[in-house]
Amino acid sequence: MRALPLKTLAVTLAAGLALAACATATPYQPAGLNGQRGGYAEQRLENNRFRVSFSGNSVTSRDQVEMSLLLRSAELTVENGFDWFATVNRATDRDTRFVSTPDPFYSRYNSFYGPYWGPSWRYYRSGFWSPWDRWGANDFDVRQVDRYEANAEIIMGRGPKPANDPNAFDAREVVQNLSTRVTRPGA
Repeated sequence: MRALPLKTLAVTLAAGLALAACATATPYQPAGLNGQRGGYAEQRLENNRFRVSFSGNSVTSRDQVEMSLLLRSAELTVENGFDWFATVNRATDRDTRFVSTPDPFYSRYNSFYGPYWGPSWRYYRSGFWSPWDRWGANDFDVRQVDRYEANAEIIMGRGPKPANDPNAFDAREVVQNLSTRVTRPGA
């Protein structure tokens, strides 16, 4: 049995670590914390008006992203001495990408031709042996990867929330109901 070259081992290890880092949902934390791409961010527009966003990774569900956005909006409202907030504009964007990875069961390398074992489907074409199938398709698996980002512009107020506004939320009640339902860093 042949040992893997050091370069191959290093690439495999790096790919495994990158995959492990993406295997958990984006925690509820500020964006960019500990090199994390996702998380929440806010920008003050006026004394009682903010733009708030939450961005998740490929394993963070749309519901988790929207819940985190509402929680951050509520926390921000309480931190600034207000009682309720209302969403003026709110949207959730989905970024869809298609990722192809080599199919491990149909590797073009086998134990005779390369370091990876697997069946190798080859045929003779135009004077040489080809690792491609006869229709020109590669042996790849393609999967869809979705990432969600929710953003809202909120306005904050004091006293009881407006009774007839379905976009108005009691900030303390939202914090109480949602704070245990989000994934915190290190949890």
